[in-house]
Amino acid sequence: MLTTATATATAGTVDLTDPDLWARPDTPDLIAELRREAPVHRTETVDDGPVWSVLTYRESADVLRNAAVFSSESGSLLGAGEGNVPVGSGRMMALTDPPRHRELRAPANPFFSKGGVRGAARSITERAGELFDRAVEQGDVDLVDVVSALPLAVMCDLLDVPEKDRDMVVRVCDVAFLGRTPEERRAGHQKLIPYLMHQVMLRRSDPRDDLISMMATYKVGGRLLPIEDVVLNLDNIVVGGVQTVRHTAAMGLHTLVRRPDLWRKLQQGEVSMDSAVDELLRWTSVGLHTLRTATRDIELGGRQIRRGDRVAVWVWSADRDPEAFDRPEEILLDRSPNKHLALGLGAHYCIGAPLAKAELSALYSAALEKAAVIEPTGPVTYNRSIINFGLDHFPVRLTAR
Repeated sequence: MLTTATATATAGTVDLTDPDLWARPDTPDLIAELRREAPVHRTETVDDGPVWSVLTYRESADVLRNAAVFSSESGSLLGAGEGNVPVGSGRMMALTDPPRHRELRAPANPFFSKGGVRGAARSITERAGELFDRAVEQGDVDLVDVVSALPLAVMCDLLDVPEKDRDMVVRVCDVAFLGRTPEERRAGHQKLIPYLMHQVMLRRSDPRDDLISMMATYKVGGRLLPIEDVVLNLDNIVVGGVQTVRHTAAMGLHTLVRRPDLWRKLQQGEVSMDSAVDELLRWTSVGLHTLRTATRDIELGGRQIRRGDRVAVWVWSADRDPEAFDRPEEILLDRSPNKHLALGLGAHYCIGAPLAKAELSALYSAALEKAAVIEPTGPVTYNRSIINFGLDHFPVRLTAR
């Protein structure tokens, strides 16, 4: 339960950790009311105990920029349980602070840099076009399945998964990332991780020009990373790369389908795809929150945060803060500047941001090019997640241009 000293009856009953909240039509008004009351609130969560919830852009940016005071090592996401430290603490990019964080990012950086992504842009565009060609030919499809195929295929390329293994890896990833229950997703990861471990061991002795080989042979302080650490980081990269694109693409297309005026602007070239991608990232902000732990006492947004307190930055709220964005409750596809936090900020700014934007651009462009009309054929189904909030199902009928 979220409480403040001046909370109204309505705002005081809002539980930001309830996944059902984020699919409610009145959520923007509820969050705006909370944000007006105070930048930081105390949230009594069911699973994670007391957490400070940060709702404004300025204070959110302060937390994300200051890794020395707001650490990721004790967890970067809610849901682990009160007092529990994740297994990968101090070993994974997402669960380390600088300078260790920079060391772990270094071997993966070339694969996600703007230069590296430019080299893959043509194949990404071609793949997205092929996906929508097949979808239009089929007619009735689940758009979530259509857009999910691209990041999975691109990730297989980065990992250089052998052709004979790709169908299996895609099936396992489908379960690991798209499974309907936590148990299904856990079972998928339990199959994915041994496969990654086998590949890491193979490529440590016979490296190639791929992400697995680079991570497997990278040395920090003259020593190879432990194989378990390599696997944990690869699993984390795959999860982030697939989930962010899948949910943002599906939610972005859902937004455009409901707003034919925006669809027409894009089709007619009235706005650039680059700016549209950033605005749809801001608008959807599918990574609803990110978690930090205070390393010392500090004041934040008028609240006294104590060492050891956990602080949740609610990115979705920060990205709709009127103090940071002009007309934040409107979708302005040509918004500039657009300093949204959907891909993070500071040391933990998403390593895969250039690749994610390239994939989103390719998917939106393919949809606009191949489909004259995207007509919903049933209600969307939202997932129940405060980590990557999105759609499980988006049934549509595509009509060719």
